[in-house]
Amino acid sequence: MKKHDAVATLAALAQDSRLDVFRLLVEAGPDGMLAGQVAAALGLPPNTLTFHFDRLREAGLVTVRREGRSMIYAARFETMHALVAYLTDHCCQGRPELCKPGPGNATRLSAARKPERVSG
Repeated sequence: MKKHDAVATLAALAQDSRLDVFRLLVEAGPDGMLAGQVAAALGLPPNTLTFHFDRLREAGLVTVRREGRSMIYAARFETMHALVAYLTDHCCQGRPELCKPGPGNATRLSAARKPERVSG
């Protein structure tokens, strides 16, 4: 992923409703969800949801397919993974084990970031 693409992807997610939509679609998995189900789950009016879906599609975060009269939206996991890879590229000064999710890693990462005190 290029920096420009990462910025566009992050910008699309930098809004409460769009972030909620994307997280719901990630939870739904590769089969996605009907637009009406997303609207009902999040309490969003259809016209507002359409606007948010469009922004997410433009950023490459969701796909849409038609089945009969229904629109089914799904998260694009490859874009999500590419964004995470971009954000963690060269992480932790060559110590990628510090970046892995898990118990205690946040504490170890904070400790690794603390600058040494210089006595004066």
